[in-house]
Amino acid sequence: MKKLLKIVGIVLGIVILLLALSPFFFEGTIEKLIKKNIDKNVNADVAWGDFDLSLFKSFPQAALVIKDFSVVNRVPFKGDTLASGKSLKIDMGIMQLFKKGDEPISIDGLTLDDAFINIKIDSLGNTNYDVAIQDDAVTNNKNQENQQTAGFTFDLKNYEVNNSRINYLDEATKTFLILKEVNHQGTGDFSLAQSELDTETTALVSFRLDDVEYLSNNVVSLDALFQLDLENQKYTFLDNEAKVNELPLTFTGFVKVNEDINEVDLSFKTPSSDFKNFFALIPEVYKKDLKDVQTTGDFIVNGALKGIVDETHIPTMDIKIESNNASFQYPDLPKTVRNISINAGIKNETGIVEDTFIQIGNLTFSIDGDVFKASALIRQLLDNPLINMSLEGRLNLANIKKVLPIEMEQDLTGVVDANLTADFDMNSVEKSQYQNIKTSGMATLTGFTYKDPSLKEAITISQADMSFRPDDIKLIKLLATTGKTDITASGNIQNLVPFIMSKEDLKGRFIVQSNTFDLNDFMTAKSTSEGGNSEENKNVANPSKTKEAVKIPDFLDTTLDFTANKVIYDNITLANTKGTVSIKDETATLTNILSNIFGGNVGLSGNVSTKGTPSFQMDLDLNKIAIAETFQSSELLKYLVPIASSLQGNFNTTLSLKGNLSEDLTPVLTTLAGNALAKIITAEVDPDKTPLLSKLGDQVKFLNLDKLSLRDVTTKLNFDNGSIQVQPFDFDIKGINVTVDGRHGLDKTIAYNLKMDVPAKYLGGDVNKLLAKLDPGEAANMSVALPIGLRGTINNPQISVDTKAAVTTLTQRLIEKQKQDLTTKGIDVLQDILGGGTKKDSTTTSTTRNDSTKTQDNTTKVVKDILGGLFGKKTKKQDTIKSGNLP
Repeated sequence: MKKLLKIVGIVLGIVILLLALSPFFFEGTIEKLIKKNIDKNVNADVAWGDFDLSLFKSFPQAALVIKDFSVVNRVPFKGDTLASGKSLKIDMGIMQLFKKGDEPISIDGLTLDDAFINIKIDSLGNTNYDVAIQDDAVTNNKNQENQQTAGFTFDLKNYEVNNSRINYLDEATKTFLILKEVNHQGTGDFSLAQSELDTETTALVSFRLDDVEYLSNNVVSLDALFQLDLENQKYTFLDNEAKVNELPLTFTGFVKVNEDINEVDLSFKTPSSDFKNFFALIPEVYKKDLKDVQTTGDFIVNGALKGIVDETHIPTMDIKIESNNASFQYPDLPKTVRNISINAGIKNETGIVEDTFIQIGNLTFSIDGDVFKASALIRQLLDNPLINMSLEGRLNLANIKKVLPIEMEQDLTGVVDANLTADFDMNSVEKSQYQNIKTSGMATLTGFTYKDPSLKEAITISQADMSFRPDDIKLIKLLATTGKTDITASGNIQNLVPFIMSKEDLKGRFIVQSNTFDLNDFMTAKSTSEGGNSEENKNVANPSKTKEAVKIPDFLDTTLDFTANKVIYDNITLANTKGTVSIKDETATLTNILSNIFGGNVGLSGNVSTKGTPSFQMDLDLNKIAIAETFQSSELLKYLVPIASSLQGNFNTTLSLKGNLSEDLTPVLTTLAGNALAKIITAEVDPDKTPLLSKLGDQVKFLNLDKLSLRDVTTKLNFDNGSIQVQPFDFDIKGINVTVDGRHGLDKTIAYNLKMDVPAKYLGGDVNKLLAKLDPGEAANMSVALPIGLRGTINNPQISVDTKAAVTTLTQRLIEKQKQDLTTKGIDVLQDILGGGTKKDSTTTSTTRNDSTKTQDNTTKVVKDILGGLFGKKTKKQDTIKSGNLP
């Protein structure tokens, strides 16, 4: 006995060893066989990674595992992936490994993991899955039993598809079907001509027909037993139950696959009529506590698909959704939706795709006695959908949260009353052909409140009345408030239907009136985090700060003709404002804006954009504006003319500006560029309000700035890159003319040059000694240019007075004047000498003659000196004669 057991053990060991080693003998042969058959029969590029043959994974069968495989199409779908997967396991009997090379290998089972199947039909009808190579020899002799092709036969007993995805796209019919997270398994016997196949399937289904999405990641499951007639390719539903989300359906009928066309004869229905079936179709977010929902009434879905499927036909269909006198109420919610009636369906009576239409004959419900009705007809689904719809009734928006357990970003209040119809096609919507969109009726919104977390205050629409006509949608009246702002508006809306249905920009023109319009009410809060190691941040637990920003809505493409009694911007108030604002692409273009401000008038035009980096371009014309009020309120003008804060009076200016804006729409001063022309009409100066004037008064004592008045002073400024260049301008300080030019910067640095036409007597010292040589009247009128340099900063100016240069200039002028005077007198004396020494004036007295003689004698000496200089040699010769050569 022991010897027998030993022999059996040895035999089993040898068998196990052979089974373990057999893959090394057969693996290469099978892989070559697969490659050979693929190359011969498949018009695609097929590749894989590991190729593994095991006798233990599916014992007592052999298991062939192909990992990381792919099938890539050739023309006309070159480069497209038809199929790929993580692994494909093929189960076969061990004896299949010992078949000859010309005998087919029978496959008993398939397992496909993490696969991607991509089925595509182009607009010409080409299919990417038609990759089989037609073998004429095989085709001509396919009925001959002796003609065999070595390869595989599928005598499946079971198969599985795990965690896979299937895409189906038909470009001709614009049909797009996606199955994700597909898990499917089937058990049967494909080796028999007729058998039964037991299947279980789950998947997430999305289905789109043209631009209309009917399913989006809906959970679909099917447990079905099929009758298989493989000889006739006919598959019939036996026992089955399907679920779309949680809606149960049962199917009867068959699908038959023929060579050129396919036949379909299917019908389906809900096995029960409970209204809870309705909730299976609504999105998951609305289905909380579904098991406790109290319902009455019925909900039925049934349909039939019958006909053929080929290149031009689909089955005719009649799918109905019906409900009568139903109601529901969620637990813990206070209100009930009552009197629910639904009569809707999808139909196709011809089998032509274009003839499919959706009809909602009657959709009715009521809440608290408010009844709302809707109906619609949608035709030409694939070509150019034609939509005819109507709405009638009342809906209290506040009741939405009281009947459905939904989380809303903000609470809605208000009542909608509507009685309107709309008739349009989608091409007209997409191409903005609004003349083809026909609407009629009325709609009213009252007591509507909209609160957005990004807005400071809620927007309340107390009343909004609209009328709809085939060629016009009119906003009859709008009354709205937010914060301090009130708005009354009317106008025309060009594209309400595209705005609602296609999320297009809202287009129209409106007349807007307001008693108070406060831009601060439209600022949005933004949280920003500031880093750094400053002392201010060290002891702050949360360094984030909230900044306020103004954002121009991106969905507006409108023009507003507005008037406002008061407009508040930051801390500036404008009165009696009117003009036109056009809004498009997050940009507001301002035209002919007129307003009263700071005791004068302002006109402006330009644009403001909040798209990307906020920016602006503006032309302003300010007329008779109070200087003090303006420069106390406007940081911009303080930056442009810092010294103006010390002025009391009025001025005119024209400004041309452009630059970037901060998030609260104030100018970023470092980015400003432009120019200004300013004219001070009249102004009194208060030097104590600016260190610059105060220090200038201390340095130049003779300037009495306390009594300085300016009138009709004009200057031009250019600014760019944070620097303001002031072109030369003149003004008068109590008879002293002053010329100013230079520049200042955003950092408050200054570099100005002043030239004062100063009376010379103010310079004192040596200058007064020089002036003493002049006649008193002439000395009093003598003036000189006094250069003054202003450097440093506005708050800490450095003032340099170049008195030396003024004295030097004055001295040179006095010397030149003396020379000129002496020369003039010398010429007069010379004329007298040449004329005989005496003037022929019979009326001259002796006294006068004596004085004249004295003056003439003094002058004669000067003239002689001058003549001596001019005629040196002759003078010397005459002197010699005078000294002794004459008798």
